[in-house]
Amino acid sequence: MKPLTLQALAVTLIATVIAAKSPYQSVLQHSRIRGRQHGPNVCAMQRIQGTDKKYFTNCKQWYHRKICGKPTVVTYECCPGYEKVIGEKGCPAALPLVNIYNTLGVVGATTTKMYSERASLQKEIEGPGSFTFFSPSNEAWAALPTEILDALVSNVNIELLNVLHYHMVNKRLTSEDLKHGSSFPSMYQDFDVHIQHYSNGIVTVNCARLVKTDQHATNGIVHVVDRVITAITNNVNSFLDTDEELESLQTAIAAAGLTGMLESEGSYTIFAPTNEAFKKIPQEMLDRILGDPVALKDLLNYHILKNLHCSESIVSGTPLETLQGTVLEVGCDGQEITLNGKTIVTEKDKLGTNGVVHYINELLIPDSVKTLKELAEGAPQVSTATKLFLDAGLGPQLTGSNAMTLLAPLNDAFKGSLTMTPELRKVMRNHILKNKFSSKSLYHGQELETLGGNKLRVFVFRNNLCIENACIAAHDKNGRYATMFIVDKVLAPPMGTIMDVLKADSRFSTLVDNIQKAGLTELLNKKGTYTVFAPTNDAFRTMPPADLNKLTRDPKELIKLLKYHIGDEFLISGAVTSHTRVKPLSGDKLELGMRNSTMYVNRVPVVDGDMMATNGVVHAVGSIIKPLPPKTVSDQAVGSSTRRTSAVRVSFINELFQKVVSSRSSKTMSPVQ
Repeated sequence: MKPLTLQALAVTLIATVIAAKSPYQSVLQHSRIRGRQHGPNVCAMQRIQGTDKKYFTNCKQWYHRKICGKPTVVTYECCPGYEKVIGEKGCPAALPLVNIYNTLGVVGATTTKMYSERASLQKEIEGPGSFTFFSPSNEAWAALPTEILDALVSNVNIELLNVLHYHMVNKRLTSEDLKHGSSFPSMYQDFDVHIQHYSNGIVTVNCARLVKTDQHATNGIVHVVDRVITAITNNVNSFLDTDEELESLQTAIAAAGLTGMLESEGSYTIFAPTNEAFKKIPQEMLDRILGDPVALKDLLNYHILKNLHCSESIVSGTPLETLQGTVLEVGCDGQEITLNGKTIVTEKDKLGTNGVVHYINELLIPDSVKTLKELAEGAPQVSTATKLFLDAGLGPQLTGSNAMTLLAPLNDAFKGSLTMTPELRKVMRNHILKNKFSSKSLYHGQELETLGGNKLRVFVFRNNLCIENACIAAHDKNGRYATMFIVDKVLAPPMGTIMDVLKADSRFSTLVDNIQKAGLTELLNKKGTYTVFAPTNDAFRTMPPADLNKLTRDPKELIKLLKYHIGDEFLISGAVTSHTRVKPLSGDKLELGMRNSTMYVNRVPVVDGDMMATNGVVHAVGSIIKPLPPKTVSDQAVGSSTRRTSAVRVSFINELFQKVVSSRSSKTMSPVQ
């Protein structure tokens, strides 16, 4: 048993080592697995078409073949630290271990190698020591503006030497040592370089992405980065204060009392609205927010992420939490960062000691600072309801500071003429609740009062949360003072008992007569929670004459039929799923289902549903409902066949087990400890 124990221990240790790998190493391992068919030490890379940007591939990128929404081409290259050998498959040879100066040439960072010589750094990186060199790629040097590059290589090359020293750390740091949020003193006046190691395997130093990692040298290690980095000395608040383009933001931050936070230690991402962004929103709305300390703080915190995210870390859309408590959908489209699907970032990766700033040309307005009117106008799926609320003279309620909850029906919930009438005005007033509610706090049986004076009931079903006949169709929109629920139907408050509903509708005159003949009037007037599938006059007219005569002559048959149409629980259409059952007052269960937005009961379609009553709900049906036929013999045969197959399988397994137990090898095995 000892070999088995040792094997299990080995598996556990391997699993532990794999689990302990950094995100970068995990992605690199995945790239190795994808590339191993091409030989040893081959890694799969994904290059964005039309660019030189390459990434080691993770599972999501591999299957989607996209990065930042752009298609990729898969290439196979030598993994870090290896090279090809002529005539052999893959990359079997380790790169020669030479000093950092020569390693720069081996990894293709020839421009850095040239500038190291020009800045008199060559001797230092050829000599003894244990350095980490974050070397800019050739493309990174070429991307520098000409005037900056000229300034670096002038002044007896002192500036160039300082820049190169800022790319160096006086200790050996592998990718495993580059922990998320860590910083290390550089060899330029001990100014820190800041590391971010993201869960998707991207590693950055001062927001420059490591494109080649762990290139070992005799006197250290080289990581190639995709841009030239500069020293960071100020916090993000100091950075914001020095840019005239952000004057409006500076004023807002001071008014909201956030200056101290942005000067303190942290790791923030700030999407900084420019002066132009503030000018784009209506002046009335801006003045209201600036004059409201709570709303202003919410607005600004919605622009600040809890963690530092460099632009290079984003390779697909992901929701990121803000200081305001909600999330921003941060993604990318090619080279552009997107916020909630919009490409509004104009400048990226302005790094401070405690965070990073990205400039945006459009203000991000969270729901928490909006009035009801602004919430509704920001939801095009309820534009019809928004217009009707305003036409009904409810603008002051939608723009005021009273605690309310707006129930906004979807556009397709409205039918027929929408000309404002006293009756329609009353309907719209019943879609505004007194007090501010959260859908999470609503409970079954709760009563909610409307501006129109009606009481609306809350119904909690397995698959829906409904207020009377209308079910909540989207997440709450929580405004500054009020909340908006988007609902799937126009509300129909109960106007009386079930009998009152039936008597008020001429389509049910025959049913009402039969209910009275059967003596069920009192039942349908008393307190309860009934669901009535009410046959229309046409349903009775289409009954076979023999069946109709039988009902009129036999009161017991009439009572039985009517009670079969009455469910002993409350179910609106929003509570019905594909397989819902209701127990009627008489007879076997009723089978309910939904198909193409139509409710069916025992395969009979409901022609008009959700007529609300104080003691239940009425659904009109165009046919008399009959019990469904029993399951066929063939169905039962399938069930018995399945049982026989299962029995045979169990018998076979038992027989096989007995053979194993009686075998010689099993008798010689030691018992498990």
